[in-house]
Amino acid sequence: MDETLVLPRRNADPDFGRGSVFFVGTATVIIRYAGFTILTDPNFLHAGDHVHLGYGLTAKRLTNPAVEMEDLPPLDFVLLSHLHGDHFDRVVQRRLNKATPIVSNKHATSYLKKVGFTKTRTLKTWEPLVVAKGEANLRVTALPGTHGPGPLGAVLPPVMGSMLEFGRVGEAARLRMYISGDTLVHDRLREIPRRFPGIDLAMLHLGGTRVLGVFVTMDAEQGLEAMRIMDARTTIPIHYNDYTRFESPLVDFERAVTDAGLDEKVRYLAHGETYEFEVPAAR
Repeated sequence: MDETLVLPRRNADPDFGRGSVFFVGTATVIIRYAGFTILTDPNFLHAGDHVHLGYGLTAKRLTNPAVEMEDLPPLDFVLLSHLHGDHFDRVVQRRLNKATPIVSNKHATSYLKKVGFTKTRTLKTWEPLVVAKGEANLRVTALPGTHGPGPLGAVLPPVMGSMLEFGRVGEAARLRMYISGDTLVHDRLREIPRRFPGIDLAMLHLGGTRVLGVFVTMDAEQGLEAMRIMDARTTIPIHYNDYTRFESPLVDFERAVTDAGLDEKVRYLAHGETYEFEVPAAR
């Protein structure tokens, strides 16, 4: 039986017909759908702040978050792809309510428990977590990610992609949402659309981040390949242009998408912009 996280039900009935994604910056978004409010990879450092990436490597933030932590709505949980300073920073560690549920991999949750977070949920690759809230149901499945090639990948924090399947209790999923995490394109990605056909929305971590001269997140070319692999109805690129080590700007991805004739399948969000979507009554 799948592990279940039961959330308190609020007064309003869940709206299954529409939802939204608000782009805070880096890989931080606020997802609202079916009564759920989810924060991903919280990063609230400001322009000029530095993050430590391990092994003496640092990066400087070039942008500000679109909102501050104190302006966040009430959260149901945080979905964390991995433990790196540009995805879960020192401001978040200090200010986030320690009773906030956080869903991530073992590497991240082991650390979070040590620093006082009391409601972590650990997922292995392909393992699901059912999140129940009144008549709304969300199934979060951990997906494979590869942060770097060969030996470099072995010393970087392990990465978790995620599939979010939203629906009404007892019914089929109405919305499938894929979040890549800081992965490169690799063979196991092709298994994702086979297991989860009909992805509605994909959020891809781009940026072309380099460590020691090697890509550890997707550049424009890999982003386009990932987009084709997932074949989502809509793709939103995130995790770009925010830090000094991001070497593949968004304009490169825009150009690649246009050259491939796929402009109508991509929605670009500026920091602070909201993507609002509608969901049919049945798949």
